Amino acid sequence: MPAARAKKESNSVSPPSDDASQKESTAENSKSKRKRQSQSCDACRARKVRCARENPDDPKQSCKHCVALGIPCTYDYQPKKRGPPNLYLRRLQEAAAAAAAQQGDIHDPGSDISPSPSSAHQSLASPIQNRASPPQQQSSSTFLEPTLTPIQTAPIVTPSRYPIAADSYLSHYSPNAISSPFNGSRESGSGTIIHQKSEDTQQYSSSEPYGSFSAYNWSYKHHQPLPILPPTAIPPLSYYYRPHRLEDIAPRDTISLIIALFFDFVYPLTPSIHKPSFMADLHSRREERDPLFFALVMSTVASTLVQVPRSYLPMERSVVRKLAQTCYEASRHITIASYDPPTSMHVVVRYFDCIYHFCEGHDATQHAAFGESAHIAVTLRMHEEASYEGLDPIECEVRRRTFWLLFGADKSMSILLGRPICLRDEDCTVHFPKELDDEYITPSAYLPQPHGKTALVSGLNYISRIFALLGEILVRIRVDKRSPPQGQFATARLEEVQSLHARILSALAHTPEPLRLKQSLQHSHLPPDYGGAGFRQATFAEVKDFFDNPKASRANALNPFLVMQANLYVTQQLVRFVIEQYRDELLTSLNGSIDEHKVAEDREAVASDLLNILHSIPIQSIATNGPSLVHKVRFVASTLLDAVRKAETAPASAARAHAFLWDFLSILSEIERNYLLDDDRDGTPSGDGMSIV
Repeated sequence: MPAARAKKESNSVSPPSDDASQKESTAENSKSKRKRQSQSCDACRARKVRCARENPDDPKQSCKHCVALGIPCTYDYQPKKRGPPNLYLRRLQEAAAAAAAQQGDIHDPGSDISPSPSSAHQSLASPIQNRASPPQQQSSSTFLEPTLTPIQTAPIVTPSRYPIAADSYLSHYSPNAISSPFNGSRESGSGTIIHQKSEDTQQYSSSEPYGSFSAYNWSYKHHQPLPILPPTAIPPLSYYYRPHRLEDIAPRDTISLIIALFFDFVYPLTPSIHKPSFMADLHSRREERDPLFFALVMSTVASTLVQVPRSYLPMERSVVRKLAQTCYEASRHITIASYDPPTSMHVVVRYFDCIYHFCEGHDATQHAAFGESAHIAVTLRMHEEASYEGLDPIECEVRRRTFWLLFGADKSMSILLGRPICLRDEDCTVHFPKELDDEYITPSAYLPQPHGKTALVSGLNYISRIFALLGEILVRIRVDKRSPPQGQFATARLEEVQSLHARILSALAHTPEPLRLKQSLQHSHLPPDYGGAGFRQATFAEVKDFFDNPKASRANALNPFLVMQANLYVTQQLVRFVIEQYRDELLTSLNGSIDEHKVAEDREAVASDLLNILHSIPIQSIATNGPSLVHKVRFVASTLLDAVRKAETAPASAARAHAFLWDFLSILSEIERNYLLDDDRDGTPSGDGMSIV
């Protein structure tokens, strides 16, 4: 190359020296660089060919290619700025636009900031518009640009055993139609949005820049810009998790009275609090140091207010209901911010919330509260006996009692509402609570229970055994419903069910003396004084006196063992009835028919035993159980009444038993009605509530 350059330069008239030739060559090169056109025309740029102009300095002169093709030679393309987008500038523009939108006077953010062409439109729009619409490109030849990223196709959805709505949705649309929620726009590697014209984008006209999405029937032009709230409008969760005083909710004497009612009437059925330590913490004002204890007190008060008869409280019904709601909300605000780490107190609080919503008729919220309580208990491994190692005696017994309360509520929900079981017996290794009263459980040791004194928690142990039997039959019913047993498998299942029937009949055979019925069950006939107008009138009068008269006797209601008797024996008959129903179904599938006379006798026995139980226990003790007991009796009675209506040749004694049971249901409905705190409601069940215990 140097030799060829020397030969060419030798043709000149006055050959320059080497230094002169180098300077002249450098000058010519710099001159050619200066004459190089700064930008190709739009057509040459799109075709990716060199733009040929005779005079690069004349922008009005057409290039040779455009002249040859007979097309206009334009230079509308605006080169993009190198580097990432100026996010700081964009934030300034959005902040200025937001301030202008709040003042109702939208204007240019300022002359000291020079927005780029692509962001000029954004600076005049609200922040919501900036997020909803991509910036418009101002080049008229963007359709000539090559595709930067391929359009993504829809994933192939294979058929599933459990179909979902998306399966049918994807089959009705082509891959291109669902490739992106904004068809026709793609994001390039430099961060800018390039719009592609297509049929799907024809609806976005200049008068409707943000379009309308038919899938959600939502259009921006029909809505005003959403207000931007100050940061303090929604306080952080930590704001609620702070110490509180009981006096912020109600006078301390009122709270103390409600807590006393809890231990007198509610505690025998739900002994999930250790009374001595709880009262000591209450007297030392622990709630002013521990927000979670304040939440426990609030949930205890709320659940008590909806479970005790209104005559117990010297307040109007509307005031009682408002106080219960306030206490629940105060507890909820605190506990929602304190899930980590979970504690047994969280489980107790959520269980009390579940009872509150059950009595108030908030069915969905009740089930949500129960789900939280059960899952926190599982998180703490309260269903495993190994998790109790190393815990102090008080914590151990509170956890055991609360878990078995959840276990029973789970089975009640399953049988009364036909829902799956959450806590299965085969997954649980935890022992039953120790049959000790609270004063014999200390932080360091278990003290012996005095001889001959029955512990209150014994009622919870016996009801838990009954619910465990209910769980066993429910699991078998669910499994057989999915895959009905045939032949020898059906025979084996029948033997299992008959064994469960024998176990449920003897479940309460060895109860301590305070928990035994004073009258033995008689299957053959009913006492002659059952039913009748005189019995109904006397019972209704006693119920009304119990709920409305503050001076009425509370002796039977204050006897915790009488209250637990009603719960135990009614639940036993409920489980017995479920087992007998499924036993008859298995016999029918095996033999092809069943002895209708034998079935009628069994139904009469259930009705007679249930009536004996209800008549053997004082009506005040039954009323103290509240709506939970009413739901159980109604479940059995409704099925029995339907059966006797369908039977053409029902025995006279069975018809009489069912008639008396129907009369008793009217009394129980009166009890349920008196627990409602809303005068506008009539006590009719919603059909989606569950019996808690």
